[in-house]
Amino acid sequence: MRSDPATSAAPLRGLGGPLRSSEPVRSSPAPSAAALLLEEAADLLVVHLDFAAALRTCERAWQGLAEEPAGASLEVKCSLCVVGIQALAEMDRWREVLSWVLQYYQIPEKLPPKVLELCVLLYSKMQEPGAMLDAVSTWLRDPDNQGLPEYRTLAELHLQRVLFPLGCLSEAEELVVGSAAFSEEQRLEALQAISVARQQQKHRHSGSEEAQKLNQEASPHSLPFLYKLAQIFHRIREAVSSLCQLPLHD
Repeated sequence: MRSDPATSAAPLRGLGGPLRSSEPVRSSPAPSAAALLLEEAADLLVVHLDFAAALRTCERAWQGLAEEPAGASLEVKCSLCVVGIQALAEMDRWREVLSWVLQYYQIPEKLPPKVLELCVLLYSKMQEPGAMLDAVSTWLRDPDNQGLPEYRTLAELHLQRVLFPLGCLSEAEELVVGSAAFSEEQRLEALQAISVARQQQKHRHSGSEEAQKLNQEASPHSLPFLYKLAQIFHRIREAVSSLCQLPLHD
């Protein structure tokens, strides 16, 4: 990214006024190779719409990051995942997204909240929330994640976009009751929503049972006697007709 000349020439605040010529200039550290590749990948994605090249560039950047300390460039890693997720989605390879990010973070518990949120939204939009069920549940159970400011947002997203659509109401209730991320008011609202969803689930189940019963009643095995009798007479007529067509012998 190019810096604005006017901005770079402005006095540095907090250092006692503008720099004098006798004072050393404090330059910001040079961006890492991964950060430069991230900028290139974003440019390929947004400007050139070359999604395959953007994905390859992200993967090259990740290879370079493997040689850096584990805690270095956390923001760069997360941003590389965001660009990679978008590139895969644009190429209609959205089913590969979760496995693609997990090859770099190994386990779901280590996924950055932003990356996990994007995955949930993507699979939910594509009507495949079940693909995220285990990953998000594992992430939410991890004690290190429960203290993050994004925890409540992801818990609510898990309820709305994964558990409710899948009908996993017992898991939803367990999450709401057992999590300290929800306020008492939010907990009551969520439990009420779960109760409504459970009632709707029962109605759908009873409706399907009634439809199945009607189908069984309409089957030949349970038809009224007259209908069965008509079937028998029809078969007799067919048999008689066949006999009449046979040649007669003296």
